[in-house]
Amino acid sequence: MQPSLLPVAALPAVSSGVPSGVQLLGYVAASLTTLSFFPQALKTLRSRDTSGISLRMYGLFTTGIALWGIYGLLTHDGPLIVANGVTLFPAGIVLERKIQAVLRQRSQR
Repeated sequence: MQPSLLPVAALPAVSSGVPSGVQLLGYVAASLTTLSFFPQALKTLRSRDTSGISLRMYGLFTTGIALWGIYGLLTHDGPLIVANGVTLFPAGIVLERKIQAVLRQRSQR
């Protein structure tokens, strides 16, 4: 089967050839890194203060998340798909808020 962009539900629960313990390790690691991101994202979204965020860094971060998610889809890697799919949504919102703040700042000059 050639890699393709399939919906998550269409992907196998365990990648072919990857032992279930290794797959579980991937899901645990993905869960921890994803969960570690949420407190700061929620704080930023609630306060609407993006002044402490570098637009360049956050743009690279969000792009990286999207690319890792695409890589996970292409390789049928469940932990990558789940972690990056879950993280991309709030990261995209924070990035959009940061872009709006930068544009507002530039228009006030």
